[in-house]
Amino acid sequence: MSLIQLLRKQNRKYLFTTPSHNQKYFIFNKFRNFYKYDISETEAQDPQTALMLAEKRATGIYGTRHTHFLTNGSTSGVIAAVLTCCNKGDKVLLWRNSHPCHLNAVKLAGCEPVFYDLPIDKEWGIPQKTTPELVDVKGVKAVIVTSPSYEGIVSDIKKLKEVCQNNCAYLIVDEAHGALYPFSDKLPQSAVNIADFTIQSLHKTAGGLNPTALLHVNCDCDASNALSMINTTSPSYPLLASIEANINFLNSRRGRKKIETLVSQIEEIKNSTDNVEFGGDDVTKILIKKSGMTGFELSEKLFDEFDIEDEKTNEVSTMLLCGIGTTEAKLKKLSHALKKI
Repeated sequence: MSLIQLLRKQNRKYLFTTPSHNQKYFIFNKFRNFYKYDISETEAQDPQTALMLAEKRATGIYGTRHTHFLTNGSTSGVIAAVLTCCNKGDKVLLWRNSHPCHLNAVKLAGCEPVFYDLPIDKEWGIPQKTTPELVDVKGVKAVIVTSPSYEGIVSDIKKLKEVCQNNCAYLIVDEAHGALYPFSDKLPQSAVNIADFTIQSLHKTAGGLNPTALLHVNCDCDASNALSMINTTSPSYPLLASIEANINFLNSRRGRKKIETLVSQIEEIKNSTDNVEFGGDDVTKILIKKSGMTGFELSEKLFDEFDIEDEKTNEVSTMLLCGIGTTEAKLKKLSHALKKI
């Protein structure tokens, strides 16, 4: 039985257990359906078995050693990865300006951080990709890389893995913004089958609920113990079931077609718009700049005149994030704005 089927199944037992709302007492009436599906680890419902089977199916879909469902965001996946492959006193290489959870993970593991700096692409005002030369550091136990970046800059994970392997270091890839990659050959190659650990946020681009995410393990390490240390013992099964449903959709013919259509629609915008310049490696991160305007001015104009809010802006460029839920109507609105701006 899947997690989705389990939550749909009506329980006929009398549960004197948590949660106390018993799927019937709705304090906030607008969430009454959510309450109905909020179950606990009872013998009558046995969600642990359903979760184990759901993760096993996901592991088969992604082709990894193990894929773990996360309900505390990619942050928990990064922390679990470092705790799993490193011991106290080990050195971990990471980008100096990476997401705060990277350094926090190193600190929690009692490891020593070793930093590398990424040069800035002055034409776009964004960090460049991580190169093999930057991670070729002897004596580190693990290397944490962000790919793609917020702006859609993708590093060559295969080459980075070769360097890490030569240095006997684990490669941990924060692919939080690349959850669509495994399901389309029109997008950059995913790290899930290359890196030792890959972390993806389903809620960023793949349509998942906040803060659902995945930890993909592609080495001999077992992350279960680390996850048990940082995760709650009372997980949200509606969130876990939404992860299962999310993966099933992405892997379906309909889901893959949705991604293909999204990519085609964005490519059409790029091909039909000549008054702004497009950049980046990932088409779903629409990185733009306009001659004679700063990135902040461009962002402000889009917001004030066209009611369009971007994801991230710098002095030179701005980036608009698209995902599985980006509609054709929304893209048409953006296309109109970019032609008029």
